[in-house]
Parts: sequence; C-alpha cells; structure tokens
Amino acid sequence: MENLFSVFRYLISRTELGFVRYLYSTINWNNRLIAIVGARGVGKTTMLFQHIKLNYDVNSQDVLYASLDNLWFANHSLLELADEFHKSGGKALFFDEVHKYKGWSREIKNIYDSYPQLKIVFTGSSMLDIHKSGGDLSRRAVKYTLRGMSLREYIEYEHGIKLEPLSLEDLLTNHIAIATETGKKIRPVSVFKEYVRSGYFPYYKEDKEGYHNRVMETINTIIEVDLPANLEIEYSTIIKIKRLFSIIATSVPFKPNISKLAEQVGTTRPSLLNFLEALNRAQAILILDKEAQGLKRLVKPEKVYLGNTNYAYAISGESADIGNVRETFFYSMVSAANKVSYSDQTDFIVDGHYNFEIGGKDKGQKQLSGLKNGFVAKDNIETGTGNQIPLWMFGMLY
Repeated sequence: MENLFSVFRYLISRTELGFVRYLYSTINWNNRLIAIVGARGVGKTTMLFQHIKLNYDVNSQDVLYASLDNLWFANHSLLELADEFHKSGGKALFFDEVHKYKGWSREIKNIYDSYPQLKIVFTGSSMLDIHKSGGDLSRRAVKYTLRGMSLREYIEYEHGIKLEPLSLEDLLTNHIAIATETGKKIRPVSVFKEYVRSGYFPYYKEDKEGYHNRVMETINTIIEVDLPANLEIEYSTIIKIKRLFSIIATSVPFKPNISKLAEQVGTTRPSLLNFLEALNRAQAILILDKEAQGLKRLVKPEKVYLGNTNYAYAISGESADIGNVRETFFYSMVSAANKVSYSDQTDFIVDGHYNFEIGGKDKGQKQLSGLKNGFVAKDNIETGTGNQIPLWMFGMLY
C-alpha cells in the first residue's frame, strides 16, 4: 500500500488549483459514497486531486487516491486495501477508473457497509450504470456526471475571464443585455471559433499542436478500452462499432436508416441499436429522439450527432461541415441542464416548448411560422435582437 501512497503524493503535487470545473461546486462532498462519471478526458481525476488538496492533509494517512488500473491491484483487492487503510486510521478513499476493476461495485458496496467511518469517492466511464451494477449501489451512492468544458469554462481557462453560468430562461429573456456586457470583456465570436475546434477537453493546453491527434486517440480508447470494460463484447464487435462510428462521423447530422446501416456495419438491427446506445452512453455520439429522454431500446433514433464539436474538427479538419458544428454545439451545451428533443418542423425543441432554429447570421424564421416560443440561434453575431440570439451564448449554460 505504501507504493500507492507514493504514487498518490507525486501526482497530487502536480495538481493546480487555478481552474476548477463547473461540477465541483454542485457536489455534496459530505456524502459517504459519491460516484463521478464522465467521458474520458473531461477532467474527473484532476477534480478529485483538487478536492483532496483543498480539504485534506496529503502527507497524512487520512486520505488515499488509487487508480484501479494500477498493477498493485493485480495481486490485491479493494477490500484488502480498505481494511489495511482503515486499520491505519484512514478516513477517505478516492478510487479512479473503477470500470477497469472486475467486481468493483460489489467490493465498494462491501467497503461501504463494513467500514461506516470511511468516505468513498469513485470515478468511472460515462457508461457506468450504478443502478444496474452487481453491488446495487443505487441506494447508497450519489451520482454526478461531468461533461466536457463549456464555452463559458473555456473562456475562463484559456483567457482568464470568469463569467457566471446562465439559466436558459435568463438567456432567452435578457440575452441582449448579457451579450452587450460580455462583449465589453471579450470578442465572443472569435473565442467561439477557437472553442468549437479545440476547447472541449481540458487537456488541449498540454499540446495544442497535437490536440486533434490526442482527440482521435481518445475516440479509439473509448471504443477499444472503455466499451469492453463496461460491456461484455468480443473483438469482432469492437471492429463493427468502429465501422459504425466511422460511418456516423462522415454523415452527421443524419437520420439513420437502421436496416441499411446494419447492413453496412455487418450486424443485425437489434445489435446496431445496442451499438448506438453504447456510443451514446460513452458520449462519443449524441442521439436525438422525440421523447428527449434517451434512446428507446429497439426504436429508431431520429437523429445522430458526434459527441462534441472537437470530434468534427479532429476527424474532418477545416472541411468540417459548419452546419453540423453549429447544431452539435447547441445540442451539447443545452442538453447539460435541459431536455433537447427532435422536431419535425424546427431543428430542436427544448424542455417541450421552446422551438429553435440554428444557423448563420442570415438565417431566416420561416420554420418558426405559427410556433409559440420560437427562437433563432445565429452564428457570427455578437449581439442579438428579439427572438434572434447569438449561438455562442448557449455555451454559457454551465
């Protein structure tokens, strides 16, 4: 266990506190069992280290962080670690990448039940489903989902300008005043163009030139590592999922013909729908349906997008379709706190009654004719008017 302490202290010594993700302040860190899930690369581990550094004496035996893909766990169990840690006076355990440890849910449940003095925080893939886990953690763990950076966070992280998050209602009602005030601090259209290319994953700062290559590596790791770690799938299935993602990447946004798509991928219709569900849960793609409550199993999704705009530029470079980028940006930003669903008449319906068309600065309002609560989210404008709102502002919602 001393080796784990050594690795932990080295890693936390490199942790900076200058920028903290939006989710941090919403977590009730007093809960005994906390689950933080999210896509690979969004900053779950950094957030754990920041919390530890801000709230514990890292040189004491009170707290320990361990990534469950550490080789130490090849010959030791979580229960063994918890027992030894508890006997030495430990108070808080932080487990990272739990989906890489077989039987994680049952052992964490046993630790929770057997050592009531211990506090446990664990992270895992966005595919992690604690409600269906073998250990039945749903009644014990409080689950939080961390998304990639919003445009608002990117502005703070990259440009040092702190802006408060908006509610959708505030944005729709006061967008002119808010945009005018924001425009005094930064040129939002220019920053928007930076963000959609390279601002979703915090690791962009580590190597801006090689960022898109790393994004492609992230996509591959999601399919080759995270999916098999959470689903019982064979190598041949991974190949088919890669083929599916490749088709989606060159076609988005599109309304999938499930039978044709299944034929292209070389699988059955039910399997294809399961693949789409898996990619959606992994946040590699975004699925839009009419109910706005996720993919209904064995029911065709209405529309499919890439998981975020950076994927589009990593895959297609500057030939990325700007219409797709705009819609993907809107969907990924708004769906963080609001329900976004498919509409036969407009691009999106939000929370069941706000109708949105997405486009450039010359986008008209024909599709909104006869609809109440209709809005146009326009790219390449800094300030809007009436029901015409700058697209960049929807990146201020979290």
